[in-house]
Order: sequence, then C-alpha cells, then structure tokens
Amino acid sequence: MSVHKEYLTDKRVCKVKFILPQEIANSAKKASLVGDFNNWDHKQTPMQKRSNGTRSVSVELPLGNEYQFRYLIDETRWENENEADKQVVSPFQDAENSVIVI
Repeated sequence: MSVHKEYLTDKRVCKVKFILPQEIANSAKKASLVGDFNNWDHKQTPMQKRSNGTRSVSVELPLGNEYQFRYLIDETRWENENEADKQVVSPFQDAENSVIVI
C-alpha cells in the first residue's frame, strides 16, 4: 500500500493518491477509501482498478488537518495503510485507523 502527497499551495489543498497493491486489489471485487473526509461512506470514494493490477483513488484535502481513514475491501474487510503518518485507536471494536497529516 502507499500514499503519495502533492501539495497544491495555490489551492491550499493537498492532492493525495491512495494505492492498494496487486496482492490485495486482484482478489477484491471492489475497494473503497473511507474516512472522516467522506463521513466514512464507502460509496463516496471507490477505488479504480488500474492496468498494473493495483487500485487507486485521489482526493484533495485542505491543508493543516489530520484525517483518519481505512480501506474497505468487498464491503467486509478493513485494511489499514502501512505508509500512513500514524495510527490511532478506532472508537469501534479493537481496531486502529490510519491517519494522514496534511
């Protein structure tokens, strides 16, 4: 998994590209990026399958914030981002959320 940040200072946002690797993406029928930036709605930010077998999606996030997120695979399996800026305890179950700092 990986996260790529591109700071667009003229717009005061950061374009963030979230990528699921082939080994996860190939076995998934669908995948979504969910987080506090989209009200944890799995329908708002679906990840698109790429020709190299990965899945990705890009979002623009306002500067000066931290955002919690996770990947939802086939609407049943949660995955964290190992390249996130940090991990925090989730308010649900015994899980953690990934965090990106912009």
